[in-house]
Amino acid sequence: MAEIKLMKGNEAIAEAAIRAGCDAYFGYPITPQSEVIEYLMMERPEIRTGMVALQAESEIAAIHMVYGAAAAGKRVMTSSSSPGISLKEEGISYMAGAELPAVIVNVVRGGPGLGTIQPSQADYFQSTKGGGHGDYRLLVLAPASVQEMADFVADAFRLAFKYRNPIMILSDGVIGQMMEKVNMPDQTPRMSDEDIIKNYGDWATTGKTNDRERNIITSLELDPYKQEQHNIKLQAKYTQMQEEEVRYEMINCDDAEYIFVAYGSSARIAQKAMEQAREKGIKAGIFRLITLFPFPTKQLNELADKVKGFLAVEMSAGQMIEDVKLAIEGKAKAEHFGRYGGIIHSPEEILEALEQKIIGG
Repeated sequence: MAEIKLMKGNEAIAEAAIRAGCDAYFGYPITPQSEVIEYLMMERPEIRTGMVALQAESEIAAIHMVYGAAAAGKRVMTSSSSPGISLKEEGISYMAGAELPAVIVNVVRGGPGLGTIQPSQADYFQSTKGGGHGDYRLLVLAPASVQEMADFVADAFRLAFKYRNPIMILSDGVIGQMMEKVNMPDQTPRMSDEDIIKNYGDWATTGKTNDRERNIITSLELDPYKQEQHNIKLQAKYTQMQEEEVRYEMINCDDAEYIFVAYGSSARIAQKAMEQAREKGIKAGIFRLITLFPFPTKQLNELADKVKGFLAVEMSAGQMIEDVKLAIEGKAKAEHFGRYGGIIHSPEEILEALEQKIIGG
């Protein structure tokens, strides 16, 4: 039954996974996302729905458990934070190459290296450009609230099976740790073996029957011509994502002269900066990215015809700004602002950056 709860973002992700009919979760603790696996262990989903929740011996083990469950057509999820995601990247590339659906949650912390346990958005490149080897992409969803942490789980599973591709929910330590009211959805039943055979039996390893050849899951193909054709197929899939799955939110952009471009927790902070700007007579708006890949290139390009400048706000040294500049094609000024190393920027700092870098720059 649907209900309202007060939850951390990490807890909301875990509860939403159970309610989305997730078959299995494999993970490993790391701050600031450890509440995901802790919540699952306390909730005992194996009793509630039959869902498996297992702490693997490492991040590398966890992602390859995900590979195995996904190969069988199961709804499967893992979560980690920045250094842990780095350890999973080889397995993620294997899954993209083998066309396996899964949901991967990254609650980002500051780096590089072990860095800090404080929040960051410095995994943008890793998430949107294919963090492992080879030409592959993940569809990346960026929640900006605890409600979206919950809502995006079922949607991510839907997209994972639509495209037979891993989907990443890219959060950060702010959204993962903050508590808000969240409307939880009704319980979706887990898929039966019959459901999987009916819907995904053409590829899932459900056991060979007499009426078909066995299904083989692999990312290996030694014939370069066949591997090229496989890559062409993958690129066509990513193009379809760009055509059908771009998501964004525009706030006060109709009359805006200056636009803050942001996602996740930075979008929330930039919204306050926008309100402060308007109090000073500066016509500012917000362009919030919901999908980081596919990137809303066309929409930003059209907006660039109407405004004087863009300030890309992200808790990093400047990663998303590259895609913003590519999108607007020099039609308007674009600069980056952000704190990093675990520091969270304030609305006042963002507004000051707009005034200095864009308006007065």
